[in-house]
Amino acid sequence: QVQLVESGGGLVQPGGSLRLSCAASRSIVDFNAVGWYRQAPGKERELVASITRGGITGYVDSVKGRFTISRDNAKNTVYLQMNSLKSEDTAVYYCNVLTGGRWMDSWGRGTQVTVSS
Repeated sequence: QVQLVESGGGLVQPGGSLRLSCAASRSIVDFNAVGWYRQAPGKERELVASITRGGITGYVDSVKGRFTISRDNAKNTVYLQMNSLKSEDTAVYYCNVLTGGRWMDSWGRGTQVTVSS
């Protein structure tokens, strides 16, 4: 079991940047991967970025070239640097961990990102 706490969201203008943090209650190297999801109003939750234990990253097409996921194993924290933000990036952002081939069933509270002028 692990508790994940997301932070760093806020209100930003289009074209702006935010850095999200996901702090885990235990070592993140215990897990095969850590991912950032988002859920916009009226839409399903989607995986936007992930990073494996070995540091391999993956992104959904809509954020490629704009978002960067990274990890600090010593701090048990995963980050999501979001640049060139668009209104369609507005959502609640959550992190999750992959273990045994499955993402964890429980979710944290997430952090709200709102992109608006």
